[in-house]
Amino acid sequence: MTYTADNSRYQSIPYQRSGKSGLLLPKISLGLWHNFGSVDDSSNSRRVLLYAFDKGITHFDLANNYGPIFGSAEKTLGKVLKQDLHPYRDELLISTKAGYNMWDGPYGEWGSRKHLVSSLDQSLKRMGLEYVDIFYSHRPDPETPLEETMAALSHIVKQGKALYVGISNYSVEQTKKAGELLRNSGTPCLIHQPRYSMLDRWIEDGLLDFLEKEGIGCIAFSPLAQGLLSNKYLNGIPKSSRAANPHGFLQSSRITTELVEKLKQLNDIASKRKQSLAQMALAWVLKKPGITSVLVGAKNIEQLEDSLGCLKNLEFTADELTKIDGLLKGIKF
Repeated sequence: MTYTADNSRYQSIPYQRSGKSGLLLPKISLGLWHNFGSVDDSSNSRRVLLYAFDKGITHFDLANNYGPIFGSAEKTLGKVLKQDLHPYRDELLISTKAGYNMWDGPYGEWGSRKHLVSSLDQSLKRMGLEYVDIFYSHRPDPETPLEETMAALSHIVKQGKALYVGISNYSVEQTKKAGELLRNSGTPCLIHQPRYSMLDRWIEDGLLDFLEKEGIGCIAFSPLAQGLLSNKYLNGIPKSSRAANPHGFLQSSRITTELVEKLKQLNDIASKRKQSLAQMALAWVLKKPGITSVLVGAKNIEQLEDSLGCLKNLEFTADELTKIDGLLKGIKF
C-alpha cells in the first residue's frame, strides 16, 4: 500500500530552534539506537517510523554502528526512505555519527579525518542519501588532534555531504575548544548530543550553561536512563526489557532495591501529574533551559505514543521539583 503522510502532522508537536541557528527541531526526536536493527522486526520498525512522521517527528537520529548488527539501523531507515518517505525528504532531518568501533583495522573508529569521511560515505550508501542533515563526531579521540577532527567535520559540510555538524559525549572543556575550532572554520557547531536524565545530570556541571551561552543546541539522549525511568522495572526485570536483552546496554545489576523504591516514589509523583513515569521524566528534561529536543527510542507505536504524551504537561511546580531532587539525591547511576 502506498504511504501518504497525515495532513495534520505539524499541528500537534512543538518545534524549537537549535541554539542560535535557523534550524528547528521537534521537541521529541526519534532515536534508532535500538529496535531498528537486523535483529528486529522490519515491518514493525517501518510502522514506528511512519507513525512518528505522521505525528510531526521530523528528526530521525542514527549512528554508523546502530543495530545490531553495525549499520543495520541505517539500512532499515534507507529501505523506509526508498519505499515510503522519499517524497518527504526535504521535510526530514536525518542525522548520523561516527567515532565508535565500526570496522576492523586502525581506521575503523575514533576521530581521524580518514575514519569520519569514510564512515559517512558508508552511511550515505546504506541510507541511499546524497547528504545527511547533521553529522556528529560521536566521541572525542584522545590520540587524534582535535583540530583534525573538527577540520574533517568542516570539510564534510563543504563537500555537501552534511548540512550541519555536531558533537556528542564531549566534556565542557572539549566542547569549548571544538566550538572555537568549528566557528573559526566557518562551520559552527550546531548541536551537542549528551546523555542526560533525572538520574544522570553531569551536563549540569557547566556544559548546559556553556551551550546556552554560545548558542549551541542540546539534544539529550537516554532521557529515560535506558528505560529505568519508566514503569518497566517497578516490579522486577521483564523478559522483554533492555536489562534482560543480550543486545542491550543496561546491566541488570544496576537495578538495585534502593533504586526501585525511588522509582516507585517518582511514579507516585507522576501519577498525581496524570502522567506515566516516562512522560514525567521526558517533561523534566524538556523543562531545562537550553534543551532543544529529547531523543526517545520506541519498541512499538504504543511506546512512542506514550512518549509524545509528555507534551501535554511540561510544567512543574516548585514542590514537585523539590520532591524529585530530594528522592534522587545521593543515587549513583
